[in-house]
Amino acid sequence: MPRVLSSNLGYPRLGEQREWKKTLESYWSGKTDKETFQATMKELRLDHLRKQQQAGIDLIPVGDFSYYDHVLDTAVTFGLVPARFGYTGGEVTLEQYFGIARGTKDAAAGAMVKWFNTNYHYIVPELNGLTPQLTENRVLKLYLEAKKELGIEGKPVLVGPYTFLKLSRGYESNELAAWLDKLVPLYAQVIKELNEAGASWIQIDEPSLALDVSAEEWELVHQAYTKLNEASGTSNLIVQTYFEGVDGFGKLIDLPVQGIGLDFVYGLEQNLNSLDDWGFPEDKVIGVGLIDGRNIWRSNLEEKLGLINVIAQTVSRDRILLQPSCSLQLVPVTTKHETALEPVLRDALAFADEKLGELALLTRAANAGGAAVQEELEHSRKAVSSLASSAWRTAQEPHTDHSATRNVPFEERRSIHEQKWQLPVLPTTTIGSFPQTVEVRRARRLWRTGEWTQQQYEQFIENEIREWIDIQEELGIDVLVHGEFERTDMVEFFGEQLDGFAFTKNGWVQSYGSRCVKPPVIYGNVSFVQPMTVKETKFAQSLTSKPVKGMLTGPVTILNWSFVRDDIARSQVSYQIARAISDEILALEAAGIEMIQVDEPALREGLPLKRSKWQEYLEWAVGSFRLSTAAVKETTQIHTHMCYSEFHDIIDAIKAMDADVISIETSRSHGELISSFEVHGYDKGIGLGVYDIHSPRVPAKEEIVQLIERALRVLDPKLFWINPDCGLKTRQHPETVAALKLMVEAAHDIRRQLGQEVEVNA
Repeated sequence: MPRVLSSNLGYPRLGEQREWKKTLESYWSGKTDKETFQATMKELRLDHLRKQQQAGIDLIPVGDFSYYDHVLDTAVTFGLVPARFGYTGGEVTLEQYFGIARGTKDAAAGAMVKWFNTNYHYIVPELNGLTPQLTENRVLKLYLEAKKELGIEGKPVLVGPYTFLKLSRGYESNELAAWLDKLVPLYAQVIKELNEAGASWIQIDEPSLALDVSAEEWELVHQAYTKLNEASGTSNLIVQTYFEGVDGFGKLIDLPVQGIGLDFVYGLEQNLNSLDDWGFPEDKVIGVGLIDGRNIWRSNLEEKLGLINVIAQTVSRDRILLQPSCSLQLVPVTTKHETALEPVLRDALAFADEKLGELALLTRAANAGGAAVQEELEHSRKAVSSLASSAWRTAQEPHTDHSATRNVPFEERRSIHEQKWQLPVLPTTTIGSFPQTVEVRRARRLWRTGEWTQQQYEQFIENEIREWIDIQEELGIDVLVHGEFERTDMVEFFGEQLDGFAFTKNGWVQSYGSRCVKPPVIYGNVSFVQPMTVKETKFAQSLTSKPVKGMLTGPVTILNWSFVRDDIARSQVSYQIARAISDEILALEAAGIEMIQVDEPALREGLPLKRSKWQEYLEWAVGSFRLSTAAVKETTQIHTHMCYSEFHDIIDAIKAMDADVISIETSRSHGELISSFEVHGYDKGIGLGVYDIHSPRVPAKEEIVQLIERALRVLDPKLFWINPDCGLKTRQHPETVAALKLMVEAAHDIRRQLGQEVEVNA
C-alpha cells in the first residue's frame, strides 16, 4: 500500500524550561560570552531536532529555529538592514542582528507587528530603497548541521518571497513586482545551494496566499515560483499556506512546485470544498494540516482519520503528508510538567510534543489501519470524551442576541455625567496601571510562596495604593486609578478568579524576542464567583474626593489572549465572559464606584484575516462588550481602552460599543488617527494617548501641547480627555511622575488657551 508520511512545519524555540529565553537574556546582560551563547543555542537546536526524530516524524523542519524572529532572519539573510544601524554589507553580525531587534543607543529598534492574527510578534522588515544581497545561506548551514550532527535529512524552511514582502514596509504597492524581481534570484540561489547539498524537500511558507490576493499578484507569484522551481533541480518545493482557506485555490495548485500545504483546521470547510471542486494535480503532494497548531487540545483522532480518508479519495496516499495546521511555535512545548492540573483536564491537553505524537499515531493508523494502534486511539478517545462530558462543560443555552444596550442614549448620559462629575474641560487621567517595581514583584512572590500572610500582602498593596493616590493628587490628575499592584497580568488576574479557567505551570509561548506569556486555559463554562476588584478600588476611593475608576479587562481581550475551549463557538465563550464581567461591574457600582473602565486592547487584533468574515466577528465582539456594560445605571460612566491599528477600518464598530469614553494608544501614529477622525468623525468621549509609554523617554511639554492642539482641530474639547497612550506598568517611578507632571501642565496650558479656569494645586 502507498505510504502516507508525517511532516512537521516548525517547533517551539523556548525549550521545556525556557532555556532559550534564559540563554538570550544571559547573553544580553553580558553574563554569557558569544561563543558560549552560540554553543548553548546549538545544543538547544539539536535537542529540538532529536525530539522530532524520536517522535517518528518523517520530514523534520530545519531553519525554523531562530535567535529572535524568523522574519528578521529572512531580512538579514538578504542584507535588508535599515541604514540607521550602520550596516555596509556582508554577513550581518550578531550585534547588528540584535540591534535591529532591540534597538541601540543610537538607533531605534525595528517595529513589531502581530504575526497575522496570532499573539506572536515579528520584526517588520524596512526596505526603503535598500538593495538586497545574499549575505549568507543560513538555512543551508542548519540543514548541513542537522545532517552532520544527527544524521537527519531535514526539510529546510523559508519565509516565501510574496509573504515576506507583504509583511514588509518601505515600498509602494505598485513596486511589488520590482521587489520580487530583486528578491527571487536571491531565493533561487539559496534553493540551488540546498539542492546541491542534497535537500529532498524545501518548505516555503506563504501564509499570505490564504488572504486576499489579486489576480495580478497571483500572476506575479506564478512567475516567481517558475523561477524558483527552475533553480530547485531535484529538490521538491512545497508551498505552505496556513491560518485560513485559500480563495485562489485553482491558482495555488497550478503553481510550478511539487507540493502544496493546506490548513484543514482553520480552513477546513473552504479547503475541502475547493478540493472537491478543483481536484488536485496528480504530479503534486498535498500537505494536510490536520493537527491544530494554534490551540492546546487533543485531537479527535477518529475524526482526523475520517478526514484523511476523504482526502485520499482525491489524492493518492503516496502523495499525502500529514502535518500540523501551522508551525507548533504557537503552542507550549510539553504537558509532562503539568502535574498540578486536574487529571481529566491534563489528559485532554496536547502541547507541541504531544501533537507530534498525534501526527505519528495518525500516520501509523493511515498506513497500517486503525487496528494497529487501537489502544492508543482508545486512550485518546477517552481523554477527549471525559472532558467533553464533564460537569465543567454542561451545556448552556447559546447566546445569540447582539443587541444589549444602555437604557439611556449617549447624549443624555453625557449631560447626566457632566452634572454628576463636574470635571474640568480636558480632564486628565491614566490608563490604569502604575509601575510594577522590584518591590511589588517581590511582595507578590513572598505571598505566593507562603512567606507572607494574606494580611501582610494586603497591607503592602494598600500602602502602594495610598502612595500613588497621593502622587496623582499632587500632580493634579482629575480622574484617578488605584494602580493595579495586585495584578500580574490583565488577563491572568481575572482568569484566576473566574470559574472555567485553569493555569499551567510551563505553558509558555513566545510573544516576541525573549518575552514569553503563559496564556490562561479556558476549559469549561465561564462564570462569576465573587467580586474581584471591589476591595482595592473601594479602598482607593476612600482616600480621595476625586473619582477613582474601576479597572477591568473586557471579554474579547480575555478571550483573545487565552487558549480557548474548541467544542463551542468562540462567540459563546466571549458571551460567557461578558456576563461574568457584567456581574463584576454591578458589584463595583454597588460599592459606589460609578466610573468604570473595561479595556479591550485585543478587540481589533482578533479580526479574522479575511474582510469577508469581519462583520460576523464584530457583531459578537461588540455585542460582548455591550453585554458586559449595558446593565449599569445612567449615572455610571463606562470607559474603555484600545490599542491603535488602522482605526478607520472599524470606527463604526467602535462607535457601536457605546462606551462613554474611549482611550486609544496613538502616540506613535497620532497624525494618522486624527486624519481618520477628520474623515469619519467621532461623537463620544475620547482620549488620544498624548505620550508614548513604551519608551523611558520623558516627552517635552511642547510635544504634548502640539498633539492636543492637533486633536482639537477635529474633536470637541468637551469630549476630549488627556491621558498617556497605555498603562504605566513597565515604566520606572521617576520617569512616570515626570511625564505625568508634564501631561497635566500641558492640559492646563490648553485650558487657558480655551479660556477655562485652571485649579493649581498648592
